[in-house]
Amino acid sequence: MPTLVFEGNLFGPDRRVEVAEAERLVDVCDRVLAPVPFSCRSATCGTCRIEVVEGADLLEPREAAEAELHRLLGDPPSYRLACQAKIKGQDGVIRLRIAGDEI
Repeated sequence: MPTLVFEGNLFGPDRRVEVAEAERLVDVCDRVLAPVPFSCRSATCGTCRIEVVEGADLLEPREAAEAELHRLLGDPPSYRLACQAKIKGQDGVIRLRIAGDEI
């Protein structure tokens, strides 16, 4: 079972959460009240961009809509949309912070 770590200034102290297999990141954020801003939840606005600091291989690959929005926004490969990212059911740590949030 993967462990999700929310880090950075907007998250306050680091928060560690065990996640279920194939759970959507948006659902985890809702459940643990992570302060990730969500607006559209459909890969059209980009408000929920996060940086995957560690464990990108524990997330499913980007689908076309997410990849296209990142391309349009000029995001680096480490950025994902929390509304679109799906967690694989592998053991490991996924470390996230809000995109652009400096520690």
